[in-house]
Amino acid sequence: MSLIKGEIFLTLTAIIWGTSFVSQKLGMDYLEPFTFGAARFLLGALILIPIIIYLDKKEKTNDNKAETKSNYKNKDLVIAGLICGVALFCGASLQQIGLIYTSAGKSAFLTTLYIVLIPIFGLFLKERINGQIWISVILATIGLYFLSINENFTMRKGDAIVLLATVFWAIQIIVVGKYASRVNSLKLSVFQFVVAGILSIISALIFEEPNLKTIIDCAGPILYTGIMVVGVAYTLQIIGQKTTPPTTASIIMSTESIFAAISGALFLNEIMSLRELFGSILMFAAVILTQVKFPEREIRDVKEVNEVN
Repeated sequence: MSLIKGEIFLTLTAIIWGTSFVSQKLGMDYLEPFTFGAARFLLGALILIPIIIYLDKKEKTNDNKAETKSNYKNKDLVIAGLICGVALFCGASLQQIGLIYTSAGKSAFLTTLYIVLIPIFGLFLKERINGQIWISVILATIGLYFLSINENFTMRKGDAIVLLATVFWAIQIIVVGKYASRVNSLKLSVFQFVVAGILSIISALIFEEPNLKTIIDCAGPILYTGIMVVGVAYTLQIIGQKTTPPTTASIIMSTESIFAAISGALFLNEIMSLRELFGSILMFAAVILTQVKFPEREIRDVKEVNEVN
């Protein structure tokens, strides 16, 4: 029952993440990208702070050994929070800018490519990549061609910007994975949101002209992305992943692209062409293939049969 409960929580997470692309795109009708980012990141951090205070009080002990360990984690928290915050700021800002020129559904499918990029980046960390990953890369490349490349073999402006954002999403995930066992995940989340929010404020003051009226007018999209996406969805993700196998969790959460395409069609009247739809299917297949792990025993059995024949 707990496994099913976890999968339900992760499905709700994917739905919230997917529909958030609509809110982000609607937000561009009122605010410029950096101002919108600053508002939702700082709101998201404020939503998570009470949760952290509650959990800290619940888990607090007088063990000196635990206190020493906590100091060690705080050092890693600062390093990971700064790197993740910068990556989050770059990824989210580029995604917001890209949404001005492309649809919510296409943006979501392009964003999920971070799952394919992560093992590719692993090459720089001297990690081994199997043939399954390379097949996923080929599928993703073909899908990208049908989704975003036009007849003149050039990529649409918005798609290119969102694709660039995907690189920073992958970096952020890699850093989180490296430090996940050393820091408190909720505190890392708040830290990175604060860093991203501060960078967004600085960028907004330099490149934009933020004002309180437009921020109030954009209250709906800001509240949804700040409260539902950061506060609710992130919490559901943590709870869901505790009882759900990593592969299953990744596949479920990658369906955010499907929910984004559906919500884009329902609320923004975004309809993909057959060519774009085919490309989206290929890219989604590439993401799934990246996560599916074939049993090693079955692979050895196949090899042995081939050798006998």
